Amino acid sequence: MQPCSPLDAPDPSFQAIVEQSIVGVYVIQDERFVYANDTWASFFGRTRDELIGLTLRDLVPADFIEQSLSMYRKRLSGEIASVRYVTPALHKAGHRVHIEVHGTRMAYEGRMAVVGVGIDVSERVQRDEELRQARNDLRELAAQINRDRENQRAYFARELHDVLGGLLAAIKMDARRIARRVDNDPEIKAMTASLMEVTQEAIDTVRDMSEELRPSGLDHLGLQETIGREMARFAARYNIACQLKHSGSQRTLPTDTATSIYRIFQEGMNNIAKHAQAHRVVVHLAHGDTSLLMEIQDDGTGLPGTELRVDARGILGMRERARELGGKLDIKALPAGGTLLRLHVPVGPR
Repeated sequence: MQPCSPLDAPDPSFQAIVEQSIVGVYVIQDERFVYANDTWASFFGRTRDELIGLTLRDLVPADFIEQSLSMYRKRLSGEIASVRYVTPALHKAGHRVHIEVHGTRMAYEGRMAVVGVGIDVSERVQRDEELRQARNDLRELAAQINRDRENQRAYFARELHDVLGGLLAAIKMDARRIARRVDNDPEIKAMTASLMEVTQEAIDTVRDMSEELRPSGLDHLGLQETIGREMARFAARYNIACQLKHSGSQRTLPTDTATSIYRIFQEGMNNIAKHAQAHRVVVHLAHGDTSLLMEIQDDGTGLPGTELRVDARGILGMRERARELGGKLDIKALPAGGTLLRLHVPVGPR
């Protein structure tokens, strides 16, 4: 079949432009290609003579053919005037290419057809896929780093508590034994009293460091109680009034989930301490049947300007942890002042 002009009465100069265009031009009628310029045919690794007469089913992969036919029929019927989309296509050599097409309904040789143009975007699609894969790889790397970090924190917390804490407790006991045997020597008695005091301070410091590395409450008390204990310490440390509200029936969460939620809470509270100049903080935990909502609201200075700096490392870390949980994190300035952090996490059915 000889290729036809896309116009019933073609202007020679216009036809020359179409034939030499670096953009593919095609006409589909009865689901067959009845016209194509050389550029369009080259997208499929074919000549124009080879392409004319082929159907969409010959050139579109099976997993996309129904969508392609549906868009063709909608344009042909006038349901949609025109459409622009990227379609996979089959190259003569057997591999896939991707073509961005823009087609519209138009009369051709007395009957309606779809006339359109297209460009080969295979390289762009490949770059987009490589970029998407690179992002996924980076996210998986970040998730693995978080997991390794939590494992290391848990290990160091155990070592501090069990080993160093045990050694300090033994030193304190020995100092107490010495003190009982030197009742007649005020100088040594004072030295042992000072030693016990310093040792107790070291024990308290080790306990605080261990709790900071890995809150023991997450393993024994649960997320809600651990957050409550941390808010009490936060209030005493920074002289900021804190209130914990909760609704719904709390549940036992997987260790990784509880730890990630707690770390988001911890970072949010740290940001308040460092930047908000707040006087009051309210944390609300809402336990649903299949989700958990955590809100942290303060009455501080709010966010700078009207938008959040999404490149801040701490905020990026919170967003990444939320993404790992399959959840969503929003941070916004409140009209009356202050900031609201909202974390919504799916936790599965009870």
